[in-house]
Amino acid sequence: FPALGQGRGLWYHIYMSETNYEAHIISTVKKVMPGVVSIVVGKDYDEMLRERPYELMMPHGDHMDLPPPEEELPHTPGGKIRIGGGSGFIVDASGLVMTNKHVVRDPEAEYMVVTPSEDSYPARVLARDPLNDVAILKIEGENLPVISMGDSNHIELGQSVLAVGTALGEFQNTVSCGIVSGLSRRITAMTDAEGHSERLRGLIQTDAAINPGNSGGPLINLKGEAIGINAAVVFGAQNIGFAIPINKAQRDLAELKKYGRIRTPFLGVRYILLNPMLQKRFRLPVERGAFVLREGVQDRPAVVPDSAADHAGIKEADIIVELNATAIDEKIGLEDILEKVPLGEKIPVKILRGGTEHMLILIAEERTPH
Repeated sequence: FPALGQGRGLWYHIYMSETNYEAHIISTVKKVMPGVVSIVVGKDYDEMLRERPYELMMPHGDHMDLPPPEEELPHTPGGKIRIGGGSGFIVDASGLVMTNKHVVRDPEAEYMVVTPSEDSYPARVLARDPLNDVAILKIEGENLPVISMGDSNHIELGQSVLAVGTALGEFQNTVSCGIVSGLSRRITAMTDAEGHSERLRGLIQTDAAINPGNSGGPLINLKGEAIGINAAVVFGAQNIGFAIPINKAQRDLAELKKYGRIRTPFLGVRYILLNPMLQKRFRLPVERGAFVLREGVQDRPAVVPDSAADHAGIKEADIIVELNATAIDEKIGLEDILEKVPLGEKIPVKILRGGTEHMLILIAEERTPH
C-alpha cells in the first residue's frame, strides 16, 4: 500500500517538524531568560501623602477610599511603597538595561531591577528618549547575562516572535509566543494613570500576548535576538500588542555611549495633525499639515521660546505643510522626519500663515538635556 506508506511518512514529517519547532522555542527561551529583568518602582509613603495622595487612593463605588496604612501596602526591596513596575533586558554586561520610557517616567521615584535569580540592584535612569518610548538604566554589576540585539529593518510579516517579561507586574519570567502581525503601525498610547498620552510611530504589531508589566521587556526572534521593546497593548481587543523597533533603541544606546546622552533634534512646537474634520472645525484653508497650537495652559506656549522653531520664525496658528521637502499628514508627523535629520543640518520648512505660503529655514538643534 504505497499511498498508506506515503501518508505515514507525511505525518511523521509534520510531527518531527512540530517537535523541532517546539524544541527550538524552548532553547531560545532558556537562552534569553537570564537577561530579562523586572523593574520595580517605589516611592516614600510620607512623601506621597504630602504631594500625590491620590496615587494611594482606590475607587470604591461612587467615591475614593482614603489611603491605606503603610503596612498594608506592598513594598520594594529597598523599603519604599511599590507604586508600579515593568520589565527590561540587559544589553551590556556592565549593567545597561533597556526598557520603556513610560516605565521610568517619574524622576522622583526609586527604581530597582530584579533578575530571574531574585538578585536586586538599585537602578539609575541614564537617559530617556524624547521622541520614542525608550529609556536606558544602569545597574552596578559585572559579567551580567546580555540579550543580543537584532536588526528590526529586516523583520518579516508572519515571522515567529516571543514576548518576555513580568506580566501584570506580578508574574515574572512570563513568555508568550506569536507572529509579527503588522509593521510601521501608529498609535496614541496612554502612558500613566493621569491620562497623559504619547504618539508612538513605526511600531511592530504582534499577536504575542503583551500585558501591563510586560512593558519594557524584549520581543525576541527565534535566533534569541531582541528585535523590539514591548510597549503597548490595545485594551478591549485580543492579540493586538505593539513593540518599539530595536534599531531605534540601538541608536539611543550608541548616542549614550558616545556622548553621555541621547541627542535628538528638537523643533519646539506644540501642534495637532490636521484632517478634514479639524479643517472644518478650525475653518482652515488646508486639510493636511501640523497646526501650531498651544495646549490651553499658560506656561505651555505653542512655540517654545529660544527653540529651533522660534529662531526660524514659526508662530502660533501657522500650519506647517512641509518639513525637509516632505509633506505632513496624519501618517507622517514632524517627529518622523526630525529623527532622520542630523543635528546642525539646515531644513526647509513650508508654512501657511493667514492663507499665504512662506518658506523658512530652521537648523536642527539639540533638545536641551533635562
